[in-house]
Amino acid sequence: MTAAASLSDHYQAGRFGISFEIFPPKTAEGDEALWQAVASLATYKPAFISCTYGAGGSTRQRTLEMCEQITRRTGVDSTAHFTCLGGTVPELQEWLGWARQHGVKNIMALRGDPPAGQTDFQHTPGGLKYANELVELIKRVEPGFGIGVAGYPEKHAQAPSLAVDIDNLKRKVDAGADAVFTQLFYVNDHFFRFRDLCVRAGIRVPIVPGIMPILNFAQIQRITSMCGTELPSELSAQMSGAQDDKEAQLQIGIQHAIAQCRALKEGGAPGIHFYVLNRSQACEEILSSLDMQFA
Repeated sequence: MTAAASLSDHYQAGRFGISFEIFPPKTAEGDEALWQAVASLATYKPAFISCTYGAGGSTRQRTLEMCEQITRRTGVDSTAHFTCLGGTVPELQEWLGWARQHGVKNIMALRGDPPAGQTDFQHTPGGLKYANELVELIKRVEPGFGIGVAGYPEKHAQAPSLAVDIDNLKRKVDAGADAVFTQLFYVNDHFFRFRDLCVRAGIRVPIVPGIMPILNFAQIQRITSMCGTELPSELSAQMSGAQDDKEAQLQIGIQHAIAQCRALKEGGAPGIHFYVLNRSQACEEILSSLDMQFA
């Protein structure tokens, strides 16, 4: 079976695909904690574990090394994030070759965020400007790779409207993407509306909701303000009332995520992509609460 088939197949024929996203740590202590978390998460038999790619392409080699280790240590397929930033077309092609050599089977194709200190996206001269162009490049250079792309239930922060954003998403899917993985959200109605609009637009690949369990109220306030994600007033009030109790914040976040995941599964979501922030406790509690078999 080709990698492209295996990526979409995780969400077909009654399967509910679980996946996790990690990022490359910056310290030896962070590495040790991450691999402990990965070992725990691997017991839930995920479809894949993905590793992010630093802003401006700053971790391009480290991402591949992490992906190779994920599969070597756990036997779970890895998915490497890959952006338009930080390379000309020949350099991007070279990176895809390195990905294959590291045993990567799937790519999360993204336009990419500007490096720290830059507010606007500036494409690399001789490179690519849009994620759909990156998908086209991957399909041409490494046709065996599975390709995931990003979707935004509350629209991308830079998009003029949700309709325009969905048009852009359709370009990525038409270019060859196998599945859509959404940005985090805390109101399920946003996901279901987005899914319905995507179907109306002719998008037929699996649309997988992205869930980031809240570990810390101040942290999630920063994240949601940056990406334009609604934080429900009731959840915000609960978190605000527990600001001096980190464990209480964690448990409030976990209970909200459990309710989200149950409703998403019941509502026909094909799976869930967890943004785990390199920790496993929250996801372990969430998954243990769901009526699922991990075998």
